[in-house]
This record gives sequence, structure tokens and C-alpha cells, in this order.
Amino acid sequence: MESYTIESNKKKSRLPARLDAAQSGTGLILGLFMWGHMLLVGSIILGKGAFNWVAKTMELAFLSDSGHGYPIAVFLAVSGIFTLFITHALLGIRKFPISWKQHRIMRDQMAMMNHQDTNLWYIQALTGFIMFFAGSVHLYIMLTNPGSIDPYLSADRIVSGNMWFVYLILLICVELHGTIGLYRLCMKWGWLQGKGDKSGKESRAKLKQLKNRLTIFFLSLGVLALLVFIVIGIGHRDNVGERYSSGHAAVVEEIEADHAAPAVEEAPVVHETAEPVEETHEVAAPAVHEAETPAADSHETAAPADTHGAVAPAAEETHGASASEVEDTHAPAHEPAEAAHPEPAEHPEPGDTHSAEETH
Repeated sequence: MESYTIESNKKKSRLPARLDAAQSGTGLILGLFMWGHMLLVGSIILGKGAFNWVAKTMELAFLSDSGHGYPIAVFLAVSGIFTLFITHALLGIRKFPISWKQHRIMRDQMAMMNHQDTNLWYIQALTGFIMFFAGSVHLYIMLTNPGSIDPYLSADRIVSGNMWFVYLILLICVELHGTIGLYRLCMKWGWLQGKGDKSGKESRAKLKQLKNRLTIFFLSLGVLALLVFIVIGIGHRDNVGERYSSGHAAVVEEIEADHAAPAVEEAPVVHETAEPVEETHEVAAPAVHEAETPAADSHETAAPADTHGAVAPAAEETHGASASEVEDTHAPAHEPAEAAHPEPAEHPEPGDTHSAEETH
């Protein structure tokens, strides 16, 4: 009884309440930061150029003459977030069960009450424990490589650095922990509670619905962004460590156009080379024809020598039939022969002229 009186007379410490307020404050800042962080990382869905613009803006590239930015700005930001992260984790650990026996007691009470908000707190505590390790790895990488936020470098870190599994686990834990934590903050401190809702049941139902929608949205955004990074990293395996530049896409298109241009120009060249071959063949054909023509002319010219047009009149009757056949056979051919040889080889007498005309 005396001990009870002594304990009741002691001044109660406000330290637990102050630590609780500090935990709520750091959790609020980290939760809002993670939502903004997911929106910025999700810009990779819009393209590599959009993500690179976001990264350069975070590095304050608009303040530098070269446009490369200041990685020290990223280093300072990560340092601040890392400090808040460790502080929030240490403040949250004090509420964790410190032994297996305490954990079993808590689990039995949760099963007995079957209270949804208590179950959400357990999920938040479990995801927070996982985040303490996975989040520390991610923050340490960003702290030691503040200038490595780049579409290609980030994709290489996820794929070639085999960090995709760590980021997937971290993504799920962060989104669950963050949305549940912000929901519990609103319920604990009475934020967003209507004036007429004294019991808080209506506000609780609305906040739970909002929490579920935000969880689905940010999980979908994060998974889609991670898949895009994986696709980029797989395509960039042969050039690991190469940075992204804004003119990279234009340079690639120009190189592809230069390689494709000769292939298009080769086709007309081959066609033009084939045409002279056809012309040579056409020119050669008349040459053969002309070569045959003199032979025919020589044969036709020699034909009058066989007619014996200058023989005596006695031969006219004997060879009448033969002469007429020769006239029918070589009549068209004699015309060019006469044109070529207008003067006869011999000079027959006037009486023989008539016989020669009849014979021919």
C-alpha cells in the first residue's frame, strides 16, 4: 500500500508522449516523401527523356552553365532522408515485442479481438522491420553515388546489378507501410474528421477506402515503373555504365539512316549498269545482218554471169526455158545488181541487145 502511494505521488514523465509525437512527425514526412518519390520515379513510364529531365531537375541542372547539375544536392537530400529514416526506425522499435513470449501474447490478443486496425498495425510493424534493412541498402547506394540517377544507370543497377528483387520487396513494404501509417496518423490525431462525426466511424470508413485506393495506385505505378526499368536494363546490358544523353536517340536515328542510305542507292546503279549490255546486244544484231547482206549481194551479182546474155541467137531458143526460170527466181535481186553495175561487162551488137532483154 505504501509503495502504491509512493508511485502515485511521482511526477509522470512526458517523454513517451514526446517520443510518440516525434515518431508521428518523422513518419508523416517520410510518408509524403515516398508518395512524391514514387510519382517522380514513375516518370520513366513516359520515356527516358522525361525521367532524365526529372533527375537533372533534382540535381539543380537549371542552375549550372554546363547543364550537368550538382550531385551534391542529391547527396544532401539523401542524407536528410536517411537521418529521418533511422530516427523513425529507432522510435518505432520501442513498441516492438522484444521477445518471442511477448510476440506470442500479442498474437493471441490479436486473434481474440479480431480488430482490423490492430491487424494493420501488425502489418506496419512487419513491413517496417523489413524496410530497415532493404531501405538502408538503397539509401546507402544513393548516398555514395549521388550522380548515378540516370535512365541507363538506374536500369543497369536494377538488372546488371541484380537489385530488382530488393527493389520489388522494398516497393511492396514501403507502399503498405506508408499508407497504413498515414491512415493511423489521421485516426490517432483526429485529422480529417468531420465535426458531426463524434465517434469517428464515418471518418474511419472513408479513410480506409482512401487508403486502399492509394495503396493500389502506388503499387501499380511502382510495379509498372520497375518493369520499364527492367526492359531498359536488359536492352542496355552490352553498354553497362554508359550514361544517357538527351541527344542519344537522335544520334542513333542518324546512324541508322546513314547505314540504310547506301542500300537504297545501290539499286539504281545496278539497273543502269545492265542497260548498256542490252544496247550492245542490240547493236551487235545489225552487224551480223549487214555481214550477211554482202554475201547475198555477191550471190545475186554473180547470177547474171550464168545467164549468158551475150551468147549467139542460136542459144536463145535452147535456153529459153532456163532463162525464164532464172528471170522468175532472180528478178527482184537483179534490180540492185543493175543499179550497182549500170554498164555491162561486154558490148553486144544491136541485134543481140533485144535477145538479152528478152532473156532477162
